[in-house]
Amino acid sequence: MSHHVHRSALTIPEFVDREQSEPLDISSALDVEQIDTNLFRSRSLYLPYRARGVFGGQVISQSLVAATKSVKSEFALHKTYFLLGVSPSIPVLYYVDRVREGRSYATRFVRAVQGGKPVFIMMCSFQLPEHWQPSRWWKMPSVTPPENCPNEVDLIRRMAEEQHERTETVKGWLRGYAKAREESPVLVKHAGERVGSDGRRTFLYWMKAKTDQKYSASLQKCILAYISDLHFMGPAITSAGLKRSHEPKDPNALSMASSLDHSLVYYSHEFDCSEWFLYVMTSPVSGHGRGYGTGLLYARDGTLLAAANQEGVMRANIRATKDTKALAKAKI
Repeated sequence: MSHHVHRSALTIPEFVDREQSEPLDISSALDVEQIDTNLFRSRSLYLPYRARGVFGGQVISQSLVAATKSVKSEFALHKTYFLLGVSPSIPVLYYVDRVREGRSYATRFVRAVQGGKPVFIMMCSFQLPEHWQPSRWWKMPSVTPPENCPNEVDLIRRMAEEQHERTETVKGWLRGYAKAREESPVLVKHAGERVGSDGRRTFLYWMKAKTDQKYSASLQKCILAYISDLHFMGPAITSAGLKRSHEPKDPNALSMASSLDHSLVYYSHEFDCSEWFLYVMTSPVSGHGRGYGTGLLYARDGTLLAAANQEGVMRANIRATKDTKALAKAKI
C-alpha cells in the first residue's frame, strides 16, 4: 500500500521559548482535546534542544491518539505513514477523515493544521487482530541487558567533560543537550554499535517510557510512535561520516538534519512501553542530501513489536560549485 502525501512547514517565531522542556509525563505529551466529532487540538508542543521544529514523535503520537478515538475499540492500529514539520508557536488542529470502514480494516487520514496551513499529514490503518494466523519474525540480536548499559545522559555529560577533545562551544552544547535528555519522558541506554563483514553498521538502544502508569493497548502504540522518532536520523548521519562540528570549513560537518517522512508497522498488540525494549537501527543508503534508515523494535523477551523506516534531509557542510550545478542541469 502506498500513499502520496504533501508537507508544508512553518517557521518558528522569534518569541518562542527554545529552552522549553519536554513533558515529564508521557501521557501529557500525547494528550489532545476533542473539539468536534472528527476535530482535535494539541494541549502541548515540545521544541527539542536547539531544534528547528517540534519533536516529530509528539505530533505523530498526537495524530494517532486523534485517529484512534475515531475507530471502534476492537480495531487495533497496525500501520502509519506520515510527514511533518511543525512550529511550537500555536496549538495544532487535527482533522480526522474516515476514509474506510471495512469489516476487517479501517483507514484514517489525519491533517494537522496551524494558521490555516497543513503542517503534517498522516495515513493510518486499523485492523481487527487475527491472532490465529501464523507469526514469525527475525530474531532479536543478543545484547547486554539494559541494567548493564550506560545511561545516555551520563555518556553525554562525560563527553562534555573531555578536556582536550572539545571546544567550550561544543561542551556547552553537550551540557544543554544532556539536560534536555534528562528531562525527557523517555529513558535511553546505549547497547552498542556493530559493524558487519559487509560494512553494515547497526546501532542498538534500550528505551522505555519513564512512567509507572498502566495504559490501554491503543495508547501504548501511540507512546511507541512517540519513542520511535528518537535518534532515528543518527544511523544515516553517522554512517555517512558526518558529525556535529563548529569548524566552518569542515566538509564532514553536519549542516542540516530534518526528517522528511516516517512510517511504522505494528506486529504486536500487547506490550508496555514502561518496560525496556530494544531499538535496532541501520541505514542502507544516503545521497543527494538525504538519508534513509530502518528500525526494528523488540520487547525484552525477543518479540518483534514494530518495524519503522524514515527518510530525512542530512546535508554536509559542502556547497555546490558552478560545474556541479551545470552538470545537474544538463542531466535534467
